[in-house]
Amino acid sequence: MKKIDNPSEKIIIALDGMDKNNVFKLLEKIPEIIWVKVGLELFVSEGPDVLSILRDKGKKIFLDLKFHDIPTTVARACFAASQTGAEFISLHTCAGTKALKMANEAAHEGAAQVNLKPPKLLGITILTSWTCESFASDLLIKQSIDQRVKHLGEIASKSGLGGCVCSPREVQFLRDIHPQTFELVTPGIRSLGSDVNDQSRVSDASEALKMGASRLVIGRAITQSNDPAYMFKSFCDKVVI
Repeated sequence: MKKIDNPSEKIIIALDGMDKNNVFKLLEKIPEIIWVKVGLELFVSEGPDVLSILRDKGKKIFLDLKFHDIPTTVARACFAASQTGAEFISLHTCAGTKALKMANEAAHEGAAQVNLKPPKLLGITILTSWTCESFASDLLIKQSIDQRVKHLGEIASKSGLGGCVCSPREVQFLRDIHPQTFELVTPGIRSLGSDVNDQSRVSDASEALKMGASRLVIGRAITQSNDPAYMFKSFCDKVVI
């Protein structure tokens, strides 16, 4: 095993369930945080201004709004989102090839219009809350989750996206297919023996990285702990490949 030079670069802190004041307090406690994830909860409650504030604080942003709509709407959303300065923007891969290609082109155009580096679009594969049983019974999909994730990863890559979001369980076979430049961002990271909450397909940090994850999304395990700074350092200490 090899320790990564800057483990903080590998960890994206999910700011779910927090308001703006709590976010600022967390960043004061853990100034080493480089990446933050702004999802639906924080974005809807605080508005896009929170992205500007986070950028002013020098943070890299994963804007995780999981766009999923008809191609034109997804493209327009990515055009606008690309002008926020977010480094990553998520959208559902199952929106289809046309939507993904249009979104990628629109994101480049939007960023260029305001002289920003274009973001990497990340295709959501299968949410970590799904189990094999619920996937089959609720959606009537006969494919296994692994088969579907592999297929969606290929669509994301062929559409020009910068990577995809998958659970740690699917990272290894995706990395066998896709180069290191294709980001594999993995939520569902837990300490061994901890609560999984509403996620089903989970893993610990070191295992996910060894299997090929590019970055780890970690939220409640840090943000809701009694000592967030200690927990952040604990996860950083596990960042090995």
